[in-house]
Amino acid sequence: MDLDDVLPQVGEFGRYQKLVLWFILLPGVFPCGFHAYNQLFMAATPDHWCRVKELEEFDARLVRNISIPTVVLLDGQTRFSQCTMYDLNYTNSLEFYESVNYTNVRTVPCEHGWVYDKEGHENTIITEWDLVCDKDLSATLALVLLGLGGLLGNYFFGYVQDGIGRKPAFFIYLFIQCVFGTATAFANNFATWTIFRIGVGFTVPAILGTPYVLAIELVGPRHRTLVTILINIAYSLALVSLAIIVWVIREWRLLALATTLPFLTLFLHWWLLPESPRWLLAQGRIKEAEKILLQMGKINGKKLPENFISNLTIQDINQNNVQVDYGIRHLFQSPNLRWKTIIVTFIWFTNTSVYVGLSYYAPALGGDEFLNFFLAGAVELPTYLFLWPAMEKWGRRWSLCVSMVIGGSACLATFLVQNDSVITLGLYCIGKMGISSSFVVLPLMASELYPTVVRGLGMSVSSMMGMLGPVFIPLVNYLGSDMLTLPLIIMGTMLVMGGACSLLLPETLNQHLPQTLQDAEKAGLDCFACCTPPQLDSKIRAMHESRF
Repeated sequence: MDLDDVLPQVGEFGRYQKLVLWFILLPGVFPCGFHAYNQLFMAATPDHWCRVKELEEFDARLVRNISIPTVVLLDGQTRFSQCTMYDLNYTNSLEFYESVNYTNVRTVPCEHGWVYDKEGHENTIITEWDLVCDKDLSATLALVLLGLGGLLGNYFFGYVQDGIGRKPAFFIYLFIQCVFGTATAFANNFATWTIFRIGVGFTVPAILGTPYVLAIELVGPRHRTLVTILINIAYSLALVSLAIIVWVIREWRLLALATTLPFLTLFLHWWLLPESPRWLLAQGRIKEAEKILLQMGKINGKKLPENFISNLTIQDINQNNVQVDYGIRHLFQSPNLRWKTIIVTFIWFTNTSVYVGLSYYAPALGGDEFLNFFLAGAVELPTYLFLWPAMEKWGRRWSLCVSMVIGGSACLATFLVQNDSVITLGLYCIGKMGISSSFVVLPLMASELYPTVVRGLGMSVSSMMGMLGPVFIPLVNYLGSDMLTLPLIIMGTMLVMGGACSLLLPETLNQHLPQTLQDAEKAGLDCFACCTPPQLDSKIRAMHESRF
């Protein structure tokens, strides 16, 4: 039984779907956006220099001028050293240091801790636990471990979502996220804090899977693009909201609570969030699917056909009642689905790596890090105005390709203007817009390529491999301390390669969602049909013609 044949009769995108989308699914996107990036500000590293305990009664910046040497960075800029100080007797009066010839004074590592410039950050884990100098990789390591947690969480999420349903999967992961997110605020050392962050990372970005997949599965083919755009707008708004929150709350423990506790209210949605009728039908749970569809038709002002159940042939029911334990091997069982899985997974890896990498890199671009992060989220919003009609006219494949190539080219171009910070920031924003667009198209296209019986598993496998990106991308961004544009060049190269691979996939615009593995075999790779315009599925065309 194909749900796309039934939805026009009960409402493809009626009041029921709109209420679920606006009041349940879109708010359900925010936990992922908040917890994916709040760590950047909990572990922010402010400017710092060696503490001179003998001169603590004097102005900190005056003490810095007489006790801290300057160093020249690889980009030619000069700044005060963050890890060394002059080896002097600091019991003398301040006037004594005016006559000191500092060129002959040796420097030593900090002996009594550090003084932190708290103008931008009141308190972070870096300032509280002195994670600087020989411990300056701690923040990067924490991001790597957050990514590893996400890698593991995505793997299990696919089985949970396809095994027990979209709805239970979301609330299980929400519970895990709230527990570890709250516990983060009470960590008393870096090791404990990191363990709690791994727990949070276990749910990121897996928890985004339910709002996304459920939104796709509740509507008809013509409305998938719209709900995908809305889900991604909600995610961008989550980033913009997070930028405002971290600007207001500069204390990391309060920030951990402020970005976690509000989501406890989402548990009230348990009684409102429906299970996916597509998933229920694929599992052979006909009565439960019928109950949801009846409610959908009632709220949409339509009536489910009386012969709905009788239209399910005995063969359909027998097939649905056969309990098949689908696993990763089913994604690679046939050459067709195998290559689709490989290509989608590679593109997902490049998209996740670059999207997360550019988002992580925003505060490192110089200037106001809060404003940079705000812009990194805000520049995504205008792209959706152009992306929506592009996806409907050009299809998924060309929209994905063009977005990735434009974003990648902008990142590569930063090499030519690496000494101009303003143009570099502008190209960064273009790159962020490009990757944001492709990040909208890819999950939609993947959800339309994978059949229902393994859709959650397929998307989880692809996104799980994509989560290898957030594991290594913090290390790539760390290279930016020596060359600002090097991470952008690496990420730009990855985007262009992914854009080229996207043209190998079949177009999915206006096509029925495949239900079974056999359905997925009907659309092969389109290696030589890159210029073919999207064609409307014959069943959908006939259905539309009968209605108008």
